[in-house]
Amino acid sequence: MSKSCKGLATELVKCLSESDCVKVEKRPYRECVGEKTPSIPSECVGLRETYFNCKRGQVDMRARIRGNKGY
Repeated sequence: MSKSCKGLATELVKCLSESDCVKVEKRPYRECVGEKTPSIPSECVGLRETYFNCKRGQVDMRARIRGNKGY
C-alpha cells in the first residue's frame, strides 16, 4: 500500500518539470506544487489533487482495510 501512490508522484514530478514554474522561473518543486498560478498547467493541478486523495486514502482506516485504489 505504501507504493500505491508512487506512480502518481512520478507523473506529478514529470508534469511539474515541464511547467513554466520550474523551467522559466527556476523555482523548486515544492513552491510550484503549493500554488495555483497560471504557470502550472491544469494537468498538474489535477495530478496534485489525485495524489493528495491517494495519500489521504493511505491513512483512512476504511481504505486501509479495503486497500488503496491503485494508479
